[in-house]
Amino acid sequence: MPKAELTVIVTPKCQALADEQGYELVDVSLDKEGADKYLRIYIDKPEGITLDDCERYHRAIQPQLEAYDYDFLEVSSPGVDRPLKKDRDFERAIGTEVEVHLFKAMDGAKLLTGYLQDFSKEEIVLDTPSGEKRLERKACALVKPVVDMEGVESVDLSE
Repeated sequence: MPKAELTVIVTPKCQALADEQGYELVDVSLDKEGADKYLRIYIDKPEGITLDDCERYHRAIQPQLEAYDYDFLEVSSPGVDRPLKKDRDFERAIGTEVEVHLFKAMDGAKLLTGYLQDFSKEEIVLDTPSGEKRLERKACALVKPVVDMEGVESVDLSE
């Protein structure tokens, strides 16, 4: 079964369980790495996902997916640099700094950084150091938040 077909088939099962357990289903992907196929499920919740959340979801979804062709099942958080894919992702990111990777260069650059001002089904609007940029969503290969790591070296993790 082609990977696009598999994700189309398993996504509704993953969504139903995420809804039941109070999580947001962020993405389902089937990735080939060497000879192995990894079925990856990304879940989230407003206060963030814990290892216990991932384990709970994994234990509940695995029996529902045993009939499908994959080698490894992974359940994880999408991370702090979670790509913006759905409208609700863009809504949450309004006013925040984002990084946009383009399929084709625009004004000599394939990477733009700016504050997300607005979006629609067709475009995103960024406030950049060189002014407002309107980008077609279909021209954007990846849109993700800029993660500020300033001060992280002084965090005490021993507590």
